Amino acid sequence: MVTNHNHKDPQNSNHNKNSVLIVGNYCHDVLLQNGVVLAETLGGAASFISNVINALSISCHLVAKVGRDFKYETGHDPVVVPTSRTTVFHAYFGSISDHDGHQDRVLKRVRACDPITPSDLPGDARFDYGMAVGVGGEILPETLEKMVEICDTVFVDIQSIIRVFDGVDGTVNLVPLKDSGFYHLLPRIGFLKASSEEALFMEVEEVRKMCCVVVTHGKEGCEVYLRDGEMMKISPFSANQVDPTGAGDSFLGGVVAGLVQGLAVPDAALLGNLFGSITVCQIGLPKFDSKVLQRVKDEVQRRQMQCERRDDDDLKFVKPAGHEQFHASLCAAKLLSISGIQDCRKDLPSSPALAGEQGFLPQYNGQPKLLHSPVYEEPIQTRHSKP
Repeated sequence: MVTNHNHKDPQNSNHNKNSVLIVGNYCHDVLLQNGVVLAETLGGAASFISNVINALSISCHLVAKVGRDFKYETGHDPVVVPTSRTTVFHAYFGSISDHDGHQDRVLKRVRACDPITPSDLPGDARFDYGMAVGVGGEILPETLEKMVEICDTVFVDIQSIIRVFDGVDGTVNLVPLKDSGFYHLLPRIGFLKASSEEALFMEVEEVRKMCCVVVTHGKEGCEVYLRDGEMMKISPFSANQVDPTGAGDSFLGGVVAGLVQGLAVPDAALLGNLFGSITVCQIGLPKFDSKVLQRVKDEVQRRQMQCERRDDDDLKFVKPAGHEQFHASLCAAKLLSISGIQDCRKDLPSSPALAGEQGFLPQYNGQPKLLHSPVYEEPIQTRHSKP
């Protein structure tokens, strides 16, 4: 297991059957390009993470709030708030790609459901891993503090704690981590995950003294900053990006799933990179081909057996022998996902074969769904907050 950062008394660690506690609201995501709705999907980090966790047959408990207008079936029943409506995000994609083939994306929170409070969390259970993965400001400092108390190791997605929302149109901006109201809790969590853009809003060298920091770099893989001053680069997996939504969430789900199954942190990060790369190849919540999943499960089990030599927490943070071979085996498993993704796309209106390579979201055929809400019709401008 990963080092117990909370120093729980083993005699009081009556663990719940679920290994993972996921905390974050479900959302309705709307993807738009040039004034046209491309897709409406189930969103929220919790949905992408539980999608990976469930796919790998790992038990988990999910706490999410929605309104009575929630329109998706999920494997985990959310808390329905009769007096609130489900969180809604609009993701606006530009028509022009950058030199890497990626498009500018402006994210707006159109509506927000109620926040998750400490009383919403299981009061009589303990968990090996907790995941604070809010997207719309629903994670409160006191909620994270409660998670620290009932979970041995807590993962926090930095977007849960540094996002702020424009009061007029809901555009998502970021504030420095020190100004978030959560900074004092960092020494009590296990891992803080951030994208390369989000990492600009914290001093990585300072934060890594309090907890492990994981920074994702898209097609470049990720970096793991350990408390002892070491930094590890974790190899990526190739992918033709169609929709970046949820890639970091699927990554985080893969990391925790790997740790639950006994992988060392570097190997678990590889598993995270794999699921992140599969996610960007599809629109919205990804579907995982059953053959791919079985191959991944087999490789993870084989890897676990190879590394199961000693129960030493420090060993878990070092790249074990055979790490690159494990990467190669997962690459081979991912090759099966190509046909699986093509099958998934058959469920959608046809799209250009090279849409992902060109950086454009595939357009729907037939009559486009036009925008009528004044929120949609506002001029779209990219806004960047500087730390």
